[in-house]
Amino acid sequence: MKKKLKNKTNIISFPRNISKIERQVEAILFAASEPLDIETIESRVQIKSNMNKILENLQSDYNSRGINLVCIKNKWSFRTAEDLSKLMSLQKSTQRKLSKSTIETLAIIVYHQPVTRSEIEEIRGVAFSTNTLEILLELNWVTPAGRKDVPGKPIMYSTTENFLNHFNIQKLSDLPTIEELSSAGLIDSTSVDSTIFGTGKFYKDQTASKKVDIYSDIEKAIDQSPKSDD
Repeated sequence: MKKKLKNKTNIISFPRNISKIERQVEAILFAASEPLDIETIESRVQIKSNMNKILENLQSDYNSRGINLVCIKNKWSFRTAEDLSKLMSLQKSTQRKLSKSTIETLAIIVYHQPVTRSEIEEIRGVAFSTNTLEILLELNWVTPAGRKDVPGKPIMYSTTENFLNHFNIQKLSDLPTIEELSSAGLIDSTSVDSTIFGTGKFYKDQTASKKVDIYSDIEKAIDQSPKSDD
């Protein structure tokens, strides 16, 4: 008498071998940008078969996985398992092209900071909307830098550390040129007046003007010191 084999719990159950048409349907649904009805699926496969049965088999295969095959209003699609939906987060990366006025405003702030709104408008020769500054503030490229000590105490603006990080520059004297901004896809160099970016000497000249000539100071101190009689 043959003994019955006991079920072993340590045996791994591999997924079943799926047919050629099931593979085709699986691929069609995976690549689809929207849910598909049975008629659409049947029009794309190369083999005629019982499509309802095929979809039910695939649905069973994916039932316990991180991705499920679901049917809503007679249309089929792959979706994240409902119990895992909290793990998913949608992240969109969009390339934003800045307007001419925004680029000009940014350039003026970069080369003339800290600078007030009225000073920006004076340099540009035209007024600009509040939205222009809001865009730069939202990008965290520009930040308020105190108030100017003049009547009305207007807010001054300067660039941020994030601005330097974004353009991969260590100091303001390494400012990006209009060509670099254009190659990054942020501006159209044919529609932006390049002269507004200056010559790139602003910060270099400013830094140079702050250097102390220690030798002249030493000579001056020697001349002013009392001389001893030999």
